[in-house]
Amino acid sequence: MRNSVWLKLFALLMVFGLVAAACSSDSDEETVAGDDSVAEEPAAEESTLSEFAGETVAIFGPESSDEEAGAINDALAIFAAQSGINVEYTGNRDASTIINTQVAAGTPPDIFIFPQPGKLAAFARNGDLIPVTGTALETANAAWAEGWNGFGVVDGTQYGVPIKADLKSLVWYQPDVFEAAGYTVPTTLTGLVDLTDEMIGNGDTPWCIGIESGDATGWTATDWIEDIMLRTTTPENYDAWVAGDLPFSSPEVTAATEMMVNDFFNKPGSVFAAGGSISATPFGDNGQPLVDGQCFMHRQASFYASFLPEGTAFADGSAGAVDVFYFPSDEGSPVLAAGTLAAAFTDNGATAEVMNYLAGAEYATNRQVAQAARKGGGASGFLSAAAGQDAGIYLPLEESFISIMQNAGVGRFDASDLMPAAVGAGTFWSEMTAIINGDVTIEEGLANIDASWPS
Repeated sequence: MRNSVWLKLFALLMVFGLVAAACSSDSDEETVAGDDSVAEEPAAEESTLSEFAGETVAIFGPESSDEEAGAINDALAIFAAQSGINVEYTGNRDASTIINTQVAAGTPPDIFIFPQPGKLAAFARNGDLIPVTGTALETANAAWAEGWNGFGVVDGTQYGVPIKADLKSLVWYQPDVFEAAGYTVPTTLTGLVDLTDEMIGNGDTPWCIGIESGDATGWTATDWIEDIMLRTTTPENYDAWVAGDLPFSSPEVTAATEMMVNDFFNKPGSVFAAGGSISATPFGDNGQPLVDGQCFMHRQASFYASFLPEGTAFADGSAGAVDVFYFPSDEGSPVLAAGTLAAAFTDNGATAEVMNYLAGAEYATNRQVAQAARKGGGASGFLSAAAGQDAGIYLPLEESFISIMQNAGVGRFDASDLMPAAVGAGTFWSEMTAIINGDVTIEEGLANIDASWPS
């Protein structure tokens, strides 16, 4: 089914799927297994050994921090204890590039965790992926709303199951620091630009921004463009842009890029970049500067809680506590979301059983509990829209993410993740980086992206 069709479904279904689920719901180094930093893993249920006990399933994906990759392995360890299937997760932030080499060499993992539905679709159409069938398909359909499952559907066949949801339209800040400086949370996009200017005028630094992410450098800038697009043009134009019918060189995308560059990123005095420049600062290195007062705001998705220093207080009213506010809009309340999907390269019973586990609420619950424990009981950075979770496993801050979803007038999935991989995971990233660095003009960079769109 075409991406544009699923975008329309998502606008209607993502909110209800996440709300219903909640009510029932970075390191450069590879991480191969969970460490011993968790005080206590969730208790495994009574063993129900599988007929495939003793077999091994390898999973590869982009989540590589001790908290994220470690929690994935903690959740998989519970399944392994129940089933007897050995499951090993390896994380690397350059996984989206590395998987290309693995597949070309004929050595893919049994399961890959895709952050980009567009990349999943390319592998599926090339015949590399195994369709989701049987119990795994039933579990995915029962746990996830159609709009989420749809991002794993390619030409009418489901190849991926959603395993994580991220809310992206968030700005992280410290309420008491805002109050002490006399600043108030803006309620419009125009107000956010005005607040940026006000802070600069007062000698304060508004933003912490970094877009370095190895081979994926630039992806955080594309999130800014997508959020701005949802606030400065129509949902229909956003859908046309994703489908390739509205070019990057159009007035709409050009205006969104100009706002990001001129009103936020490259405005003198606007940005603290720990690495010396925006493009040299790893996207995960903005949590400590925010807590330390090097800036007042950082725009990033719900998962960013896992990048804030251990011991950070979240939305509890204490001094220095970190909270979020909605990335505002002059009109309406659109939200940008994303997530990951698991897809299998190997057709065997053990892999199918692991896919079934990943697709359901049990995996989501186990990972959330483990990741929160690894964060010392703070906000975990994980969120799932799988139905059947206990809302009590989420903090009030995390529940506020759900509230933002609930109040959304329009919802859309991350555009770059839906676009063809050559663009969404290629030139969109690299040309945004070049634009921000001043290596090309906005017009030149956007024209370069248009020229890269597959015919």
